[in-house]
Amino acid sequence: MNSGPKATLRDVAERAGVSRSAVSRTFTDGASVSPKMRKKVEKAAQDLGYSPNALASSLTTGRTKLIGLVSNNFHNPLFLEIFDLFTRGLQDHGLRPLLVNLTDETDPQNSVRMMRQYSVDGVVVASSTLPPAFAGAFRDAGVPVVHSFGRYSSSPEVHVVGIDNVECGRMAARTLIESGYDDLAFLGGPETATSTQDRLAGFAQEVAKHPQVRMRSSFAAAYTFDAGRAEMLRLTQGNPAKAYFCGDDVLSIGALSALAEAGLRVPEDIGVIGLNDMEMAGWQNINLTTIRQPIEQIVRSSIELMESMLEDAGRYPEARIFPCKVIERGTLKPKA
Repeated sequence: MNSGPKATLRDVAERAGVSRSAVSRTFTDGASVSPKMRKKVEKAAQDLGYSPNALASSLTTGRTKLIGLVSNNFHNPLFLEIFDLFTRGLQDHGLRPLLVNLTDETDPQNSVRMMRQYSVDGVVVASSTLPPAFAGAFRDAGVPVVHSFGRYSSSPEVHVVGIDNVECGRMAARTLIESGYDDLAFLGGPETATSTQDRLAGFAQEVAKHPQVRMRSSFAAAYTFDAGRAEMLRLTQGNPAKAYFCGDDVLSIGALSALAEAGLRVPEDIGVIGLNDMEMAGWQNINLTTIRQPIEQIVRSSIELMESMLEDAGRYPEARIFPCKVIERGTLKPKA
């Protein structure tokens, strides 16, 4: 191993006794090079401790292998898990994640301009609250795009990977009714978020099948602990429902904090069910009954779609929807 100055492409060429273009082809995906040549160059590179320059390689191939990973949910701990899975998954496939925070962004075209400045090969929009226009703007700009955790459509305009939020709302309502509750409420995230709208729609559809069940709804300002806590504190000042479907685990955990402060016991006085099954939902001091979203499968499928589009940019958009399941813990009364 060479312990001197950083080895260059020229050093490798001289060591292997080949041209610099031969070294460049060896480290360029898809370039033609004989097995004998490749072996000589790789041996010389290993001896010298040479690593090819990814940016220089992109000038030759026209591919940066950069994938923009854009989101606006940075205050939600769930997205730490999602970003971890995405960044490791992309890297395992030889791609380079570029994390972009769109928390305060309202104009999709600003995001497109930013991604063009970095010459990304594709974009993953990882958000259940960014409107479809963001993913659509990348599509219109000719950038391969996948909307992960996006809104389901039977005829999507871009690739969508996620869950059926309407069905999740139905699942939550069924679970609460089967647990004996007849005074239910939906505590959602931002009212403008499509995930909130769809979860509420499914919840209301299921409750409507049971005339004896009362239902109401309210909304938190964001999918955050503080927003969930603030909304539940407000609700406890009046006549709270007997059970809540909080449209997200972090809202649920904020609501549990507010209920404890108000002197209300869970599940004896009020039941709570969340959605996502983020890691902390299973912590002993939280023990949240929730609906598990198959995050690993969603991330893996999103990366598979992105890889396929890098090979075939004209691939017809599809929606991949994964089933969810109820995870029973301690924030609801046992089913009768």
